[in-house]
Formats: sequence, C-alpha cells, structure tokens
Amino acid sequence: MPNRSSDSLFQLIKSLEKSEKRNFKLYITRNSASLDLKSIQLFDAMDKMDEYDEAQLLKKNKNIRKAQLSNAKAHLYREILSSLRLIRHEDNIDIQLHEQLDYARILYNKGLYLQSLRTLDRIKQSAREYHQHAFLLQVLFFEKTIESLHITRSMQDRADQLAEELDGVNDRLRLISRLSNLSLQLYSWYIRHGVARNEKDESAVQEFFERNMPGDLSACPGFYEKLYQYQSFCWYAYIRQDFLMYYRYTQRWVDLFEKEPFMLAAETSQYIKGMHNLLGANFDLLNDQKFRETLKQFEDFSRTDLVTGNVNNRIQTFVYLYISKLNQHFIDGTFSEGLSLVPYIEEMLAEYWIYLDSHRILVFYYKIACLYFGSGGYGKTIDYLNKIINWKVDLRTDLQCYSRLLHLIAHYELGNSDLLEYLTKSVYRFMAKMESLSLVEEEIFRFLRTAFSVPPDRLKAEFGILLDRLKTYEKSRFETRAFMYLDVISWLESKIAGVPVQDVIRKKYLAGTRRG
Repeated sequence: MPNRSSDSLFQLIKSLEKSEKRNFKLYITRNSASLDLKSIQLFDAMDKMDEYDEAQLLKKNKNIRKAQLSNAKAHLYREILSSLRLIRHEDNIDIQLHEQLDYARILYNKGLYLQSLRTLDRIKQSAREYHQHAFLLQVLFFEKTIESLHITRSMQDRADQLAEELDGVNDRLRLISRLSNLSLQLYSWYIRHGVARNEKDESAVQEFFERNMPGDLSACPGFYEKLYQYQSFCWYAYIRQDFLMYYRYTQRWVDLFEKEPFMLAAETSQYIKGMHNLLGANFDLLNDQKFRETLKQFEDFSRTDLVTGNVNNRIQTFVYLYISKLNQHFIDGTFSEGLSLVPYIEEMLAEYWIYLDSHRILVFYYKIACLYFGSGGYGKTIDYLNKIINWKVDLRTDLQCYSRLLHLIAHYELGNSDLLEYLTKSVYRFMAKMESLSLVEEEIFRFLRTAFSVPPDRLKAEFGILLDRLKTYEKSRFETRAFMYLDVISWLESKIAGVPVQDVIRKKYLAGTRRG
C-alpha cells in the first residue's frame, strides 16, 4: 500500500469523484483571473500524482514558484470547497439550515427585520424536527438580537418566550454534551486498551461510568439524548464483556432510527456504526440467525442512495460490512471460503488508504490472519500478523498482544523450533509489560515452552491435558477475552483430532454446539 500523505490539499483532490472534478473546472473557469488559471494547473498536476511530492510538483510546473506554492495551495483548497458547496447538499440538514440562516442574515442586513424573523421561525421548525439543538441555539440568539435592537412588535411577551426557549435548549444541550462525552471517553478507553483485563480495570470503568451517567434517565426525551445514552451503555457493557447487555443497547441504538426514519439522512454515520455494533453483538453471542438477518439488512442498506452517494458513508459501510462478512465465516467455520474475500478487501484498503484510521486496518489484518490460520495457511498468517506487530501505533494493546500470541502459535505449527524459544520469551515479556497476561495465556505459554521436547507419542495426550485445563476457564469473566480473540479450544481439539481448525468449528456449527 502507498504511504499516507499528510498534505490536506492532496487528500481533498484525491477524494473527489469525476463529477465533482468536472464541476470544479466549470466553477473555476468562470473567472479568468490569472490566479484561477494557475489553480487549474496546480489542480491537474496534483490530480495526476499517486503520492504527494512537492519537489516533483515544482519541477514539472515551472510557472509555480516555491514562494507562491503555499498561497496557491490555500487558494485552491478554498475554491474546491466552494465548488463542492454548490452541489449535492439537498440531503444534508446541516447545510440546508446554514443556507437558510444565511438568507435570514441577508434579509436582516437589508433592513427587512420581519422577513428575517419569519425565515428564522421556519428554520426553528426544521431544527426542532431534526433535533438540531446546537443550531437552534444560534437561531434563538440571532432572534434575540433582532428583538433587542428593533421594535418589531412581532408578538406579545416575546422576551419571556425567547428566554424560556433558550433555557430549554441550553438544558437539552448540557445533557447531550454530558452523555456524548461519556460515550466518547468510554470508546476511547476501549480503543486504547481493549476489554477489561482484570478487576482493577473493571472497577475503574464502572466507577467512571456511574460517576458520569446522569441518574434520572427519564430526562432523556430526545433522539440525541437516547442515542448517546445507548452508546454509553454499549461501550460500558462491551468493555466488561457483558454481551447480553451489549446486544440489548445496540438493538435500541438501531431501533432509534426505525422509530424516526427521517434521522437516517441526518445521522447516516451513526446508523452505520449502530448496525456494525449490532452485528458485533450477535457475533459475540454466536446468534447465527439474527446475525444473518442483520447482515442482509445492512447489505441492502449499503446499496441505497444514502450510502452510494456519499464517500464517507461508502467507506464506513465497506469497513463494517466486510468485517461482518469475515465474521460470518468464523461463525460457520468456512475459513477457506472466506479467503475469497481477501483480494477485494486488499484492493479496497489500498483505494481507501488515506481515509481509514489505523484501528480499522489492524482489525482487518488480524481477521485475515485468523482466516489463514483456521484454513492451515500458517505462512500467510505470519505475514499478516507481522503487519500488525511492526505497525508503530499506540492503539489496541489487546490486538497487539493477541497478534503476537497467534504469531507464536503459527510458528509452532510450522515447526520453527529454532525461533520458538526466543519468540515465547519475547511475547511473554510484551504481554507481561502490558499487564495483559490471563490465566489462559499463562497455560498456553507453559505448554509452548516445553512442546518441542515432548515425545511425538505423548504430544496428543499433552494437548488433551491443556484442553482440560483451559475448559475450566471458559465461564470466567476475565478469561472471556482470550477465547474471543483466539479460539484456542477449537485449535487444541483440531490438534487432538488431527484435522484443520476450520473442520472442528464447522462441525460445531452444524451440530449447534458452539457458544451462544
């Protein structure tokens, strides 16, 4: 994959679709100023580049001097945004409301105060309908300014009504802010650390959650109050590995949009994220039927105009849809079949590289590595795990830990005895440093340290002993994490039976005996 470019203008140009590029050319050529002509030349030059290289840009465009480049790029950036502002905004409530507010200010500046107030009334109606409380606050302040500076006689007791409206909106915004802060901070905790590793982690998360969650949840009457409340409970439940609670609140999250379908256009990204988490909850519970129904619903949604007509929605839907498609193969035990998805995923990761956050890319790499491991492709497993291990990013310490553990087991499967002792010590030190060692992991390390010294005729018996030990931890809350990231039980059963891991998981799936 190419290196990410941090140049904002380059990223913006690369994000444009063909129709948007044509619209920009039409927009900019209406003005024949020399600066605009240079902007087109700069645009074309950067559009042709695969990666941003300032030296090459200046070398191939002699009419742009280095001293001018910064200003030329800033001007071009503004012009592109201006051209985008003129197209395809009819389904964006934020842009619609700002446009109407611009009209109200123009009318006010023309001295047409009553017309401005009537426009503001219409804006308030739309803002309330779509729960846009922050925008409503701007409108009310503008309305208050007009009433305080001019005698409009628009209605009796206007001052008292405006004050009451402002107080109500401020109260709603304070509650929304408190709940959204809690949701964001819990999600941030998960991104940094993964799930709770011990009682200390769980107590810290529980104390933080209870301190910041409003006590009277009946005071959450609106869409956004409920949305952030449900999100907060989702992250709290997931960190604690309470999958049933996680499922209940992800379902409520998605149901919000079923009750107010007009909010789909206003908050499409939130719906996409909610569907992703609902699919994740059904995957964690191994609720196959519900998972398939939700996946079908999400796949149908991915073809709607709300997704296909918006780059951000398209990217996010690709990420979550294909993570779920990989998860379907993990549920079914069809690892080899799942490998057919890998070329397309790699192609799309390359196409969307500059947009995707590191966390999502690492999750894809880990899941692809697990596909190869389950189907017996241990060399490819190691290749994908190396991408995670060598990625210099302080995210998902749990993912880093389990990548190293699976990496170690893959080398064991390949018979790389010369590496195993070194790798075992290295992984053990890494996980111990992260305070990440669980009882399950301690047992695995203990086995791997001595595995190559066990006579072949005793190896199956040793696998059986380890399996019996690990099964005693399956119901332990703080050991759930190990089985979630690595189905070590099925791996051991595959070693005892002498068949690939996917065959063991497939047999359990068909017999309906997997967890859930």
